[in-house]
Amino acid sequence: MKKIFCLSALALVLSVQICLAQSKVDDEITLIQSAFGMDKKMIIDGYMDLPESVAPGFWTIYQAYEDNRQELSRERLKIINDFLIEFETIGNDEAEELAKRTLKNDMALAKLHSTYYKKFKKATSAVDAAKFMQIDTYIHNTIRNAMQQELPFIDQK
Repeated sequence: MKKIFCLSALALVLSVQICLAQSKVDDEITLIQSAFGMDKKMIIDGYMDLPESVAPGFWTIYQAYEDNRQELSRERLKIINDFLIEFETIGNDEAEELAKRTLKNDMALAKLHSTYYKKFKKATSAVDAAKFMQIDTYIHNTIRNAMQQELPFIDQK
């Protein structure tokens, strides 16, 4: 399962790099999120292996969660895009703005996880909710780490 996920994550990272170099960032992000969303749902479905009695409730909450999470991911990609645009000439003001936007995005994601953990737990169980949070965090940390490896460091030319 990790092998399939890693290939999907790599494809997403490469797609994001192409996307960020183009002028229609919003359209490209939407396309990537749509394609990745289907792959992610298949991975989660296979990992969760939910009983039929709780699966419908889980998937309803999952869709609401994904809608909210995708907005945060969209903002994260815009932050990265802005960083890449400003990278060569980044000064204190630009660095400050990008850092604050990144921190705000991270806090919003943590709040989203906390909110939806409770909803998943109510619809399924604490074990299933924790299991979902674990795989979701793994997926997104893997993607973030792969993307981070491709980004230049500030003042590194």
